[in-house]
Amino acid sequence: MASAVERTDDLVREYLIYRGFTSTLKLLDSEIKTDKEKGFRVDKIIDQLQQLIQSYDLTGLKEYWAYLDRRLFSRLEDVYRPTVNKLRTSLYRFYVIHTVQMKNPEKTQEFFQKQALELQTQPEWRDWFALPFIPAPEQNPTFSPYFSRQWADTFLVSLHNFLSVLFQCMHIQTPFDNEVQRVTSVQEESEQLRQQVRPSLFWSLVSLVRNACYSEKKNDSDPDTQTEGLPDQTDSTNQTRVCEVGGASVEQPFIKLSQEEYIEHHSSIMHCRVDCSGRRVASLDVDGVVKVWAFNPIMQTKATIMSKSPLLSLEWAAKPDRLLLLGSGVGTVKLYDTDAKKNLYEMTIDNIHLRILSLACSPSGTSFVCSAAAPAAQSGVVTEGEARVSPPVSGQLLLWDTKTVKQQLQFALDPGPVAINCTAFNHNGNLLVTGAADGMIRLFDMQRYESALSWKAHDGEVYSVEFSYDENTVFSIGEDGKFVQWNIHRSGVKESEYLLSQDAVGPFVLSGYSGYKQVQVPRGRLFAFDSEGKHVLTCSSNGGNIYRLNKADVGLESVLCLGGHKAPVVTVDWCSAMDCGICLTASMDGKIKLSTLLAQKP
Repeated sequence: MASAVERTDDLVREYLIYRGFTSTLKLLDSEIKTDKEKGFRVDKIIDQLQQLIQSYDLTGLKEYWAYLDRRLFSRLEDVYRPTVNKLRTSLYRFYVIHTVQMKNPEKTQEFFQKQALELQTQPEWRDWFALPFIPAPEQNPTFSPYFSRQWADTFLVSLHNFLSVLFQCMHIQTPFDNEVQRVTSVQEESEQLRQQVRPSLFWSLVSLVRNACYSEKKNDSDPDTQTEGLPDQTDSTNQTRVCEVGGASVEQPFIKLSQEEYIEHHSSIMHCRVDCSGRRVASLDVDGVVKVWAFNPIMQTKATIMSKSPLLSLEWAAKPDRLLLLGSGVGTVKLYDTDAKKNLYEMTIDNIHLRILSLACSPSGTSFVCSAAAPAAQSGVVTEGEARVSPPVSGQLLLWDTKTVKQQLQFALDPGPVAINCTAFNHNGNLLVTGAADGMIRLFDMQRYESALSWKAHDGEVYSVEFSYDENTVFSIGEDGKFVQWNIHRSGVKESEYLLSQDAVGPFVLSGYSGYKQVQVPRGRLFAFDSEGKHVLTCSSNGGNIYRLNKADVGLESVLCLGGHKAPVVTVDWCSAMDCGICLTASMDGKIKLSTLLAQKP
């Protein structure tokens, strides 16, 4: 219905412009801006409720919900009234939890004072009147579930699904009702009308009326089955979204529940990684500033690391996950404790190959590999025209023990020596895959500490490499703009190949004033998979793009554009450690977007 209303509004605007009714057009636009039903767009209604909560407008929140109740919910059968009441209860709890999280006790007290008469007789609110007097309610067994991101996300998607199904299933009085009765007479007078009104406007309106009314009559789904699993329950049922791809209807696999922005960096991001537990993020910019921050329940910087020497790489340790490895441009790696906020060790890796380009910690937590490369002519950010054109530089790949803080061995690189740009372990640490500046992918057996396979993968450098979900293949992105899947059991046989735009591969370009352009060579992860390995997140000019992985002859199928950025995204990460997946997209203006996704399970 939302799309039909929006199209009708556009047609009415077109007609008013055609007739020259500018005053009426201004009045229409003004009325639309204040439309409480938001053109039956569920996302706009949810945004309005969240804005009222964030501004502590309790009166406005109650009035808006009461309007929705009168206009929409009152039309439902009595059997759905308990669902509406549960949603209202959860909405009020969402508000009061927000006041506590924002440390605004006055608004918390105000809520219970104003709502006392209404809520004191309701059993589900009996324990909540003690909330303002509990020192740490987020640690109280009664209230702690409501302080989690999972509860908030589940409530929002439940409300979203309820409204979506409601708009699809119930018949709301709209301009279409009168138009349907007049379709026959309109058809009889069509020849006369075509002489007065542009044909495109008339026939678009008639077709729109027919299609909108037909789709409303055809839809017979049951809203009650779509609203089970509210925050008070244990399960969550989500409405399946459908999108058009290539003219065919396909299931939309993810819902973007929210998108937040981290703005503590002041220069382009190089690396951005979530830790193994999915609780913290470490991000590194080109100025060498590292930020460690949490996002649940709110975004909060936990540590800021400033280094006298330039930092080029970072990696979370697997065990314990509070430790962070930081690679420098002077041949050293620091082991940093993010809880104690101090350096534990500083290891001198190499006195000749000073740039630590890549770090990868073994899943066992006992060792890590690091790539050390000789100094290059330019840094990660250069001006246009200075992009990398020199031959591959020399480099080493080393294995270090995290307990003894000593080097265990140096891997043989054949052909070599060459700079290794990217490294990744498989799930148990028995295999290590690397991508190098010479375009080669090398696979190492970590039980024997020797090279198992190597093959020419790209024309130019390999920028990013990862194992597939089943670990029978590896994926890589190279300087040639190709995204390739390789079979590791058949000497690097190519299983599929996809072409990506420069926005996804780099070098990344940010334009400025007076013709200035900044170019950044890829350093961080350029792609990341979801928990089942069926979808991949890549960079783009204004956000992250999520694709469904298909066979090579089908190609990548775009399923969701995260958006939200004003500068090119240069690195991404996708964490599925929590029930709701977290996508990170970091850009050249220093902004990091955290998008929370809910997977649509078939």
